[in-house]
Amino acid sequence: MNDKKWLSVYPESISKEIKVPDVPMQKILQNACQSYPSNTAITFYNQKITYQELYIMSQAFASALQKKGVKKGDRVAIMLPNCPQYVIAYYGSLTAGAIITQVNPMLVERELQHILQDSGAETIVVMDGLYPKVKSVKQHTNLKNIIAVSLQQSKAVFSPDTSFDEFMESGDGNINPISIDPEHDIAVLQYTGGTTGRSKGAMLTHRNILANVVQCYEFFKHELSIGSQRTLSIIPLFHVFGMTSAMNLSIYIAGDSIMLPRFEIDEVLETIKRERPTTFPGVPTMYVALTNHPKAEEFGMGSIRLCNSGSAPMPVELLREFERKSGAKILEGYGLTEASPTTHCNPAFAERKPGSVGIGVPSTEYKIMDLGDGTKEVAPGEMGELVVKGPQVMKGYWNMPEETAVTLREGWLYTGDIAKVDEEGYLYIVDRKKDLIIASGYNIYPRDVEEVLYEHPAVREAVVIGVPDAYRGESVKAVLVLKDGKMTSEREIIDYCRANLAAYKAPHIVEFREELPKTNVGKILRRALREELSKK
Repeated sequence: MNDKKWLSVYPESISKEIKVPDVPMQKILQNACQSYPSNTAITFYNQKITYQELYIMSQAFASALQKKGVKKGDRVAIMLPNCPQYVIAYYGSLTAGAIITQVNPMLVERELQHILQDSGAETIVVMDGLYPKVKSVKQHTNLKNIIAVSLQQSKAVFSPDTSFDEFMESGDGNINPISIDPEHDIAVLQYTGGTTGRSKGAMLTHRNILANVVQCYEFFKHELSIGSQRTLSIIPLFHVFGMTSAMNLSIYIAGDSIMLPRFEIDEVLETIKRERPTTFPGVPTMYVALTNHPKAEEFGMGSIRLCNSGSAPMPVELLREFERKSGAKILEGYGLTEASPTTHCNPAFAERKPGSVGIGVPSTEYKIMDLGDGTKEVAPGEMGELVVKGPQVMKGYWNMPEETAVTLREGWLYTGDIAKVDEEGYLYIVDRKKDLIIASGYNIYPRDVEEVLYEHPAVREAVVIGVPDAYRGESVKAVLVLKDGKMTSEREIIDYCRANLAAYKAPHIVEFREELPKTNVGKILRRALREELSKK
């Protein structure tokens, strides 16, 4: 929207434009250490690490990297679940001038090999249990240093490589100063999921990532408390949403990041009861699990004041039910890897519109372009491709100039998401371009159908895909997980949808499952269901 109507929603106390500090990302940890040295930076089970301790450890890691010959621009891969070592390696690598390559620990050897080869990483910090996987692909990569992290008390030593503890001991804190140009120097290679083909490394500069942290702080600042915020950090830090919302934002405001390495509902509830977090960035499947737990309200979820949901659409009915049970406020937002990631969120300071992902965060422009060649802006209420512009938008794709030229055009990031805006500038994500189902010439957006399915009293989780149909081209298939103790039938689900949707949108096929395929972040993998179908 070139007229920027959404800016009228901003109160005077929230800046519409931000000033990004001209400093490298690691500076925010140094600032937190200087201002709040004794504050807890990380809570990990029974372990608590202060900002002073975290800063000293990151300096030791940086020193150890330089002793290993790591130079400015060299890539350091991190393949860990949420744990203190992740943060130490992240900030230590940046301090040494390295570029971080974030790696999902769930990747199989083929996927891991591609990312290591593509990035050219020479160093990797990896969970000890995943060490054999890294060793199996090492000969096909540039890896020289493998640093194994053990979360057990005993040191895990894998000769001729090293354990994290031994590596840290080799660093004396003496660091060769590195000159960083925040606007141009890359901080992180963040690989996309590869859903549109080969996984691509988004080049996020120091300025991109820091800008997004500042944007999020400014947007949420009336909900955040500098020096006393407690963030429940379950969303994986290797995911761009977790990196910004659970790790970097917490450090920027000198808060306590309460980490868990995985989402296990009973452990999460016990942690909420014990640690009393005030902020919880999550994804819809996490809120589904919490909402449907029979004793969730007994664990004191009332300490959580702010939840921000991203990575996947938040069904309206789920949002309302979670807020009713917890008393927390969910602010659904939108972002993507290529934007560090946040571009939009429902505001805490103005009207929230269920089903919308809100308005642009400070210093973010956006508009909806036609679905043809993407050169014409469409009117409010019309659907098209969302394009965004702002200081958080990536530099481009690593070693992929052609893909970069398609995605970045005259400073605008073409997201590949079908969306619309209303008259006030609130954004509604309709679907991915590639998820569109075309049946008998009608365009069907899976989210429209999924919203109705989530309103059915027996449905816990739902995903909709298109399946080949000789007559219609495609038909709608719904794959469902039912709530515990609930029963329904394919006929009942179809009739329910027909009563609440245009007939052409209603599923023709309904499949019931015990669980749905998901990413490590908890995002339902629509692609995996389509791939299953293609193999039949």
